[in-house]
Amino acid sequence: MIDAGVNLSSSQFRHDFDAVVARAREAGVQSMMVIGCDEADSREALALAQQFNLYSCAGIHPHNAKDATDDFAANLSAMAQAKEVIAIGECGLDYNRDFSPRPQQRKIFASQLALANELNMPVYLHERDAHDDMLAMLREYQPRGVLHCFTGNRQQAQNYLDLGLYLGITGWVCDERRSGELNDALNVIPMDKLLVETDAPYLLPRTISPKPKSRRCEPAHLPYVVAHLSEHYRVPEEQISALSIANFNTLFALDR
Repeated sequence: MIDAGVNLSSSQFRHDFDAVVARAREAGVQSMMVIGCDEADSREALALAQQFNLYSCAGIHPHNAKDATDDFAANLSAMAQAKEVIAIGECGLDYNRDFSPRPQQRKIFASQLALANELNMPVYLHERDAHDDMLAMLREYQPRGVLHCFTGNRQQAQNYLDLGLYLGITGWVCDERRSGELNDALNVIPMDKLLVETDAPYLLPRTISPKPKSRRCEPAHLPYVVAHLSEHYRVPEEQISALSIANFNTLFALDR
């Protein structure tokens, strides 16, 4: 398996990076995408990717759009020259919390879409409660990429698929309290457009048994996401894992 989204630079992992990566590999997670959410975080994500032979992305999360520097695009472009950096992001729009003003979110997102096209790189996308504006901007720039931690409904999934995007599925799908729309959306998501991810340390799968003492999600918990998708699509878990690796390699044009 490849975990297509881990916030490894989170303070929750700072005291045991090595153990977290070791547990992930013991669980069959051969690699992972380390997410960057602002310039400093993207540099740390790259350093962790280099340390553990992983992948990373470089971008400005919509929460952090208000703090973007004037030369952020040039700085992201410089980071993107490293072989470990395989996408621009995490970038997008978040109207759920509005930590940054919406016009600023759109401005910084547009700059990153343009940068990804200029560099011929995929985008690593975040969207929450901003589907219509997100869709309009994606239609304008036509990037390739993945909608990270997709939690939307069937129509929203179809809209993203119509643009050729991949969809990242997390432990949200294992939460019986709030995953109804997402599980319904799986009915229109073909397996060749799936990526699997934990978004660790967030979204601990509720199907873990026995429940871990810590509420921290780890990339080692990715098999629970795969197991749920295996049950839904009625195919072996090995097939979900193999397809998700192939999809990851295809999207990010990898040869290893």
